[in-house]
Amino acid sequence: EDGTLTLIGATTENPLYELNNALLSRLKLYVLHPLSESALQQIIQRALHDKENGLGNYSVHIQPEALEAIVVACKGDARVALNLLDTIFYTFYDEEKGFLEITKQQVESVNGKPTIQYDRQGDWHYDAISAFIKSVRGSDPDAAVYWLAVMLEGGENPEFIARRLLILASEDIGLADPHALVLANAAAQAVHFVGMPESRIILSEATLYLACAPKSNSSIEAIEAALQTVRSQKKIQIPSHISDAHHSQARTVLGKGIGYRYPHDYGGYVKQQYLPDSLQNMTFYRSGQNGQEKQMTEFLQQVRMREEQAKK
Repeated sequence: EDGTLTLIGATTENPLYELNNALLSRLKLYVLHPLSESALQQIIQRALHDKENGLGNYSVHIQPEALEAIVVACKGDARVALNLLDTIFYTFYDEEKGFLEITKQQVESVNGKPTIQYDRQGDWHYDAISAFIKSVRGSDPDAAVYWLAVMLEGGENPEFIARRLLILASEDIGLADPHALVLANAAAQAVHFVGMPESRIILSEATLYLACAPKSNSSIEAIEAALQTVRSQKKIQIPSHISDAHHSQARTVLGKGIGYRYPHDYGGYVKQQYLPDSLQNMTFYRSGQNGQEKQMTEFLQQVRMREEQAKK
């Protein structure tokens, strides 16, 4: 801390997760971002004309389309761009003619599949899946399928993506479209069975369906509210009339099941107490107004109307 020791480190990992707080409090972090298009073009042109460390001693010219192809292929990484340029030179340079005209076709033949900056355990892994889920939740199918493509092209585990879609189907769509969970589960099983590259089609179908489905988070809000209540209670007691009465002496000795009214004997619904005495009139589920949940809301409203009419 008094300057006796100077620590300088470079890493592709996120130091916020990889370094402890004691070190972080004594360091300054400098984030290095991918290079811009113009910066990469400058680096490539410099390498072509540099006589000491580059190709300046050779007659090498690059077509504008080829320069653009290298920039696209390296995805902001200068090292990838220079390695690609080096490979093209040693592959196509004609020593007899002493000249090389770098074309887009040459770049594509050497590069093959573009490399995407992606790590399956670091920032890109978490940021990309976050962008993907938020795009589906936000009902933007174009953004959702784009981030899906980024993850698949980066080598993300397709089963990880399928699991996150399963969670989203319940958390963000839920009762607005109950079929969403069925479809997401079918997609997850199909991805596990089929594997890549065909799984990309299955994941695309599930992604687009969920992105275009009506949204409701009532399921997660209901269970979180109920869990919070359960954890805060000093005592939990099940009303005797809805307790299990299958034992031959449950009714006579324990009083269980006495007074229970079977809803089907009353046309499918009858008013009676289901919550403990201490939680009467407590509301956990607040129905939404999207998709099929709107029909559920209407059903509950009809039930409450029948309750009011019964009181009169």
